Amino acid sequence: MRYYLIIMIALLLSAVKSLNAQTDSSHADTLRLMFYNVENLFDPFDDSLTRDEEFTSNGARHWTWNKYLDKVNHIYKVIMAAGNPFPPAIIGLCEIENRFVLNQIVYKSPFSKFDYRIVHEESPDRRGIDVALLFDPTRFKLISHEAIPIRFPSHPNSRTRDILYVKGVFYQSDTVHIFINHWPSRWGGQMATDPKRKHVADILKSKTDSIFLAEKKPAIIIMGDFNDYPTDESLRIHLKAGNADEDTQLVNLMLPYAKKFGFGSHKYQQEWGTLDQIIVSKYLLLPNFHLQLAHKKANIFDAPFLLVPDEKFSGIKPYRTFVGFKYVGGYSDHLPVFIDIYK
Repeated sequence: MRYYLIIMIALLLSAVKSLNAQTDSSHADTLRLMFYNVENLFDPFDDSLTRDEEFTSNGARHWTWNKYLDKVNHIYKVIMAAGNPFPPAIIGLCEIENRFVLNQIVYKSPFSKFDYRIVHEESPDRRGIDVALLFDPTRFKLISHEAIPIRFPSHPNSRTRDILYVKGVFYQSDTVHIFINHWPSRWGGQMATDPKRKHVADILKSKTDSIFLAEKKPAIIIMGDFNDYPTDESLRIHLKAGNADEDTQLVNLMLPYAKKFGFGSHKYQQEWGTLDQIIVSKYLLLPNFHLQLAHKKANIFDAPFLLVPDEKFSGIKPYRTFVGFKYVGGYSDHLPVFIDIYK
């Protein structure tokens, strides 16, 4: 009984914190940008070109049309709750299978009333999962986009998600560069897969370096599931994403969370961590820059409905869609992260 009382108190505190994070802004023209790993948003159809067989009605996960629609509606609910009361201007997503599932969210769910647009390219990932960006055309003007391919010289047959680069304009005149990421997983071991994430970091760093050379003070926003933590070498040394008080062009807004025990965007066994991160060019934290990062920080959206008691490792954990191969009907094994920007 005492255990569940502790859980209920934790969820209540989480609700208050999430509400404060959503509403604590004194700027009426604030734009919210969020990133969300939605945990395997597959359609229930078999694609002969990818390894998606387990997400079919006859597959290992018994993935049906009704379960798929529940998943789509869950994503819509999270987007709306994270925006409060309107959806974020920019929504970065990963672990989505294809354009079909994106169309389902944007045009076939209740989200359709907001008339968002989709930026998406098919990636060569063997499972068929991609990254994508949704945007409100009344608050963001799209200029261009490209998929930045990832190739591993030492593993030429290995495939992973492209980085999605989107260039656009906020407030009719302020150019921003947005990168949506889903770096190679730790499947097979952290050390064995570490070189791949470092290689992706080098590719991203090369792209941001070219932007810094081309523009005097660019507004760069990097979002994603990096499958590494803010203190890992791929982010600290290869991408050179540091703290706000360091002499670095890129600031990892999730570094402060790395020191918070029992809090993060993802939980592995008993440990919380921040695989999901938002990194910005340092200018967004300077007082004289034309775009301002609200409260100089990023936020983790940990609304109570996204969490359940962790009976195995204690505390709470994300309410995910599957636990192993068992369908539990939740939302995702990750929590969304977001920032607010104003002019």
